Amino acid sequence: EPYRELGSIEFASFLVREAEVATSPGVGFGPGGDGHVRFALIENEQRIHQAIRNLRRGLTKLG
Repeated sequence: EPYRELGSIEFASFLVREAEVATSPGVGFGPGGDGHVRFALIENEQRIHQAIRNLRRGLTKLG
């Protein structure tokens, strides 16, 4: 859980900026949600694969 210290809002913002992937911060889903984000997998398979590539690239920047 190397990214947990960021909190879900900061981590979700990072993913939008660096990976161009939108998530919902877990803190919006209740007290146990901070430290988590939600992904909505409503896109087609090609776009989901692109999101995964972007996540890999973005998370590498974070360390």
